[in-house]
Amino acid sequence: MTTAQHTKEPATTTITDQDLEEVINQSTSPDQTGPTAEGRILAIDIGGTGLKAAILSSDGEMLTERLRVVTPHPVTPDGLVDAVIKLIEPLAGFDYVSVGFPGVVRHGKIITAPNLGTEALKGFDLAASLQERLGKPVRVINDADMQGYGAIESKGLEMVITLGTGFGSALFMDGKLAPHLEIAHLPFRKDKDYDQQIGDKARK
Repeated sequence: MTTAQHTKEPATTTITDQDLEEVINQSTSPDQTGPTAEGRILAIDIGGTGLKAAILSSDGEMLTERLRVVTPHPVTPDGLVDAVIKLIEPLAGFDYVSVGFPGVVRHGKIITAPNLGTEALKGFDLAASLQERLGKPVRVINDADMQGYGAIESKGLEMVITLGTGFGSALFMDGKLAPHLEIAHLPFRKDKDYDQQIGDKARK
């Protein structure tokens, strides 16, 4: 008599071939070498547990204290934008807005949001919504990609790993951002992905 063993597959988010192609096209476009314009930049980090913001100089120097509030759950598009707007009320005098988001982002639109809820946010144009509310140019990219721009030396092949609510990664070649691979959700071990093994919940 034989018995079949069933193992639970790690949770994954389906990305279509068209999604992947457009992510690759965006990630390898000439403007993916980081901000170059002069001015004060409002930097926003959207995380699974917290929203953070501060104003930076064009050289990356912090010009204000970092502000933080708890990420609202359950997350909705309007609720997320409202929470960000409330967070940054004390911060004034910025020229541009950069936003790091924990998931795949294409042209400012959310494709996946594993730690916030892909179903509620997929397809939401976060960049356009914030730009309408703030009246300033807004750019939204993956949060690990955004942090990577501040950490790399722009020499050769560099990988940036971030550990927060989830596991993040970014890959650069000579300072240019490579396609976002979502390594966090690749199978790792014990029938779980990297995020499930070394994300915040696993570490606690």
